[in-house]
Amino acid sequence: MLFDFDGPICRLFAGHKAENIAVEQVRWLEERGLHGLLTEKERAAPDPHVVLRAVDRRHPGSDLVIELEERLTLQELKAVGSAYPTAYVDPLIRTWHAMGARLAIASNNSPQTVARYLATRGLMDCFAPHIYGRTQDLSLLKPHPHCLKRALSAMGVKPPEALMIGDADTDFQAAQRAGVPFLGYARNERKMKILRAAEVEHVVGSWYPVLKLLRGKD
Repeated sequence: MLFDFDGPICRLFAGHKAENIAVEQVRWLEERGLHGLLTEKERAAPDPHVVLRAVDRRHPGSDLVIELEERLTLQELKAVGSAYPTAYVDPLIRTWHAMGARLAIASNNSPQTVARYLATRGLMDCFAPHIYGRTQDLSLLKPHPHCLKRALSAMGVKPPEALMIGDADTDFQAAQRAGVPFLGYARNERKMKILRAAEVEHVVGSWYPVLKLLRGKD
């Protein structure tokens, strides 16, 4: 079982808003005279990954990108303290783990952030050491299948024998490129529309029926 992190497992930015982090990234660039690096659309984007990717496309592997990525990691770590767990996912993870399923994280968030959050929920034993997140090579972020392939290789699992769980079209695209079956999680109508537009066949809006199914309850 390969889980995306922010969405299926928790709302990482429930308290420490992603929009505010993106605004701070733009301000940080502007203070360094780099306003022109971003388009108007990128400057207005509420997702800090949009800014990070945009800078990386124009200056791949540069010290600027490395520093911006490190700053994002610090903000993600700060967000852990106010992250909100996705309903029913903690018992779902523990049930799958108890049934012998091997679990891994395949995320665009930093692995340090994922590990810190899982530790706060007492879930590290269900995943460790299989946490595969963002590296400083941003070209390998999903939809690139890099983190999925790392997880599969480390666990010795063939792609058709795995299942990727995600809430974004990029999760689905990464799963397709890796040859891994996909289950979509949509916590609201906006997420559902994104996954349906990507032609995801199987989508759930809550982990409760999946948990009931695993526990053998009607």
